[in-house]
Amino acid sequence: MPDPVLLVLDAEPSPRLGRLTGRADVRYANAATLAGLLPAADALLVWDFASDAVREAWPGPGRRPRWVHTASAGVDRLLCPELVASDTVLTNARGIFERPIAEYVAGLVLAMAKDLPTTLALQRERRWRHREGQQVAGARAVVVGAGPVGREITRLLHGLGVTVALVGRTARRTIHGAADLDRLAARADWVIGAAPLTESTRSLFDSRFFGLLQPSARFINVGRGASVVQADLVDALHRRWFAGAALDVFEDEPLGPDSPLWDVPGLLISPHLSGDTVGWRDRLSEQFVAMYERWASGEPLPNVVDKRRGYVPSSDLDA
Repeated sequence: MPDPVLLVLDAEPSPRLGRLTGRADVRYANAATLAGLLPAADALLVWDFASDAVREAWPGPGRRPRWVHTASAGVDRLLCPELVASDTVLTNARGIFERPIAEYVAGLVLAMAKDLPTTLALQRERRWRHREGQQVAGARAVVVGAGPVGREITRLLHGLGVTVALVGRTARRTIHGAADLDRLAARADWVIGAAPLTESTRSLFDSRFFGLLQPSARFINVGRGASVVQADLVDALHRRWFAGAALDVFEDEPLGPDSPLWDVPGLLISPHLSGDTVGWRDRLSEQFVAMYERWASGEPLPNVVDKRRGYVPSSDLDA
């Protein structure tokens, strides 16, 4: 019996799949060749998770893989009506990025509270200017997105003495529902976006929302770029509706040199790196190989995405 055909939508550096030698017929595709190779594939590894190639190629003719795995937490760049309606199982890289992203958010909270950007700027100018920072312990935060990333952010912020309200789509136990978001955000010192991109979170953070925040509040987004209406954020910061913001994700990436975001006062920009720590690609490869072995043996797969919701449902959320 021939080995299953594993198609890899590749990106440099390629995944380490040596353990699958003799157990998978590994073939490689790029955005230009994916559509032609899909009908022969039993499984698809979306290693180039920043590509829209799967969403564009999937509606074409021929059979489709039984399993698609993306080496990312978000799946919005893959989903199209045909994939959602299909019997194909979709999984993501849940378990790889949560702690690094939470550490990054905690670092931003500390850096912004202690005004480290100004300290670095003054050092470059060789200027000694005493200032007062803010105490993080005792502050109130709202984390929007009750998945594993949001929960890990909540745990770390609790360790800093921050009181955190975690907001999900549905209220349950210690998690607030979406209906509570406005009330909680209006009292928060920190609002942190960590939600997947769905119809309910697209453009969630807009002018109306930013108008709710306290003048001393700060906004951080490590979720999905399209959750923020960037023009509204720029306008709110120019008008000083709240104290500052930090973005690690953007609707269009990479951010071009002509983007107005670079010069917005009070805005920290990072190039979608909050979840990427040394060795992260190796961890993604190891995770996929372990999942492939389960799939090839007919065992249930972890991290199965609810394609209609656009994320892996939490175990404490009723179907």
